[in-house]
Amino acid sequence: MSKLLVAGIAICLAFASCKSKDSSNSSSSESSSDSTEQRKVFFDKTGMDTTVKPGNDFFQYANGTWVKNTEIPDDQSRWGSFNIIYEDNLTKMKSLLENAAQSKSAKGTTEQKLGDYYSSGMDTMALEKTGVAPLKAVLNKIDFIKTNTDVVDYMLKGFAVNEPSLYGLYVTGDEKNSQVNIPVFYQNGTSLPTKEYYTKSDSTSIASRKALVDYASKLFSLSGDDTTMAATKARKVLDLETQLAMAQRLPVELRDPQKNYNKFSLTDADKKWPNLKLKAFFSNINKSPDSINVAQPDFYTALNNYVAKISVDMWKAKLAFDYIKSNASLLSSDFTKTAFAFEKTFSGQKVDSERWKKMVNRANNGLGELLGKIYVDKYFTPEAKKRMDELVENLSIAFENRINNLDWMSDSTKAKAKVKLHAFMRKIGYPDKWKTYDDVTIDKNNFFANAQSIAIHDIKESIDKIGKPVDRTEWGMTTPTVNAYYNPTNNEIVFPAGILQFPFFDSNADDAINYGGIGMVIGHEMTHGFDDQGSQYDDKGNMQNWWQKIDNDKFKAKTAAVVKQYDAFTVLNNVHVNGKLTLGENLADIGGLAIAYDAFKLTKQGKETVKIDGLTPDQRFFLGFAQVWRQKLRDANRLSRINTDPHSPEMFRVNGPVQNFTPWYKAFNVQPGDSMYIANDKRTSIW
Repeated sequence: MSKLLVAGIAICLAFASCKSKDSSNSSSSESSSDSTEQRKVFFDKTGMDTTVKPGNDFFQYANGTWVKNTEIPDDQSRWGSFNIIYEDNLTKMKSLLENAAQSKSAKGTTEQKLGDYYSSGMDTMALEKTGVAPLKAVLNKIDFIKTNTDVVDYMLKGFAVNEPSLYGLYVTGDEKNSQVNIPVFYQNGTSLPTKEYYTKSDSTSIASRKALVDYASKLFSLSGDDTTMAATKARKVLDLETQLAMAQRLPVELRDPQKNYNKFSLTDADKKWPNLKLKAFFSNINKSPDSINVAQPDFYTALNNYVAKISVDMWKAKLAFDYIKSNASLLSSDFTKTAFAFEKTFSGQKVDSERWKKMVNRANNGLGELLGKIYVDKYFTPEAKKRMDELVENLSIAFENRINNLDWMSDSTKAKAKVKLHAFMRKIGYPDKWKTYDDVTIDKNNFFANAQSIAIHDIKESIDKIGKPVDRTEWGMTTPTVNAYYNPTNNEIVFPAGILQFPFFDSNADDAINYGGIGMVIGHEMTHGFDDQGSQYDDKGNMQNWWQKIDNDKFKAKTAAVVKQYDAFTVLNNVHVNGKLTLGENLADIGGLAIAYDAFKLTKQGKETVKIDGLTPDQRFFLGFAQVWRQKLRDANRLSRINTDPHSPEMFRVNGPVQNFTPWYKAFNVQPGDSMYIANDKRTSIW
């Protein structure tokens, strides 16, 4: 699964779980209710702030009282609908894991692997006793490095066994031959969010660099170095990472599929970057691909020079730091506390997550399809899947109608757009076949070894794909994940069971709520196939042009208007949203809302005017949509997301799309003079 091109509805959703302190009768309290009790209320009127005109700030109108009354739990960097669902999922998965741990099942069974992995991570007394001991063997190997050649040899051998390596590699469908997998090398090796954190002189960047040095110094001390040596090594880590960062691309540049597709024969790549010994790298993992994609060639040119010229001691400090850092969460509490102290620099989180929540996440991430299978068996009904199939089909019909009615696109390009739309692979709920993890060994008494076994399994699974046909049945997210995605090289839309819950979806809810919630999510993912990135891929997932030039020119002019609109949105003392970084997600939000609304109008409720709770069907649709995106963030998290997240802040994921959508104006009588009013001829409607 391409790390750079898969487009999701949300990002970074591996939240720790904690109850909201909102005391109102809101959807947050309802979502924590017993899952066997049928929900009767599907819209939270008490969360609205009706003192705000809808046309002045629709997000506040829909969510203002909820925002005012809700406190972000101390173990969270933000709080909202996604977090609340995720909390519920954590509790469900915890129950499944605890039951597995008590089952005393035979070695190698699903229950044994899940239960013993969870139990091994929960045995904190054992972790305190072992301390740093699990890392010593590899740290000694790094310490034995003598020359720059040794540095390269160590990294090319370390990749396959989950030891430090700056060879950033994943395997995915070739973007210009999507039926076959290809190795992709990507920029790697830095600890701060973007390259600018290493060079800018603002207070946030300076504090981030200091936090990194403090973090590295503390990890070295915990691993056995004296204070002076630890501080010296930490400074070397920052110096080397700064040089690596200078060769990296910014997040906006990483969004350009053409720029990040650079295919080389392995022979040519080996000649271009001889110090990296790429042929030897692949020989070490028993592969010999004809071609590789070096997504960011400038980074590998710099790395090729650095491994020969930068001092061995600096490299040794960097490799040791990377190894300790990547395994800190598997060690004793002094390591986990040190890691959290660094992470909260960017999250603003006040306290670390409870241990059980971390282990639930680790089990879901590491043995996801074992856990996903028993999760689906208990929590995802056939009725829910059937309802989702109907929703997706209705959204597809609505999208096709919108394509037919476009006034800016020629008939020939419309025909190809519809071919692509109908070629979407739809994945709903869970995979048709489940992974078994037969090569993973789990020992109840060895948490570190368990984690390493899983990591090596993942690496081997990825390596084994090289040169083979793409398995289009494979999923890029686990079943309980509260998210969704579009993958351009597979031309697929994917909706895990985890997101198919209230407030996004409830099989008993009225259509206005479901179409404003999960309907918008479906439309969002469909639109990703036609956003500024997805539109560069054809119906088979190949990156090639299928547009008439005049249509493409009009499309780019329309997307430029969206960039300008979102650039004008501000947060945190006039910090602006980055319209170019967030363009794809903004297009998906705008298109997703429009498609969902059109699909809603095909339903019985959508054609009527019967009010519920004093709200018309259209009002209920838009307000349900707005409440799905209710979110409250800590300032540190908000700032970090502005710099790195391709999604706009949630307020603008609501206000941006409705500003451009005429039915919203009619539903709430938005008039000239209202703050959000945009003249009809200035509204951006693309799909």
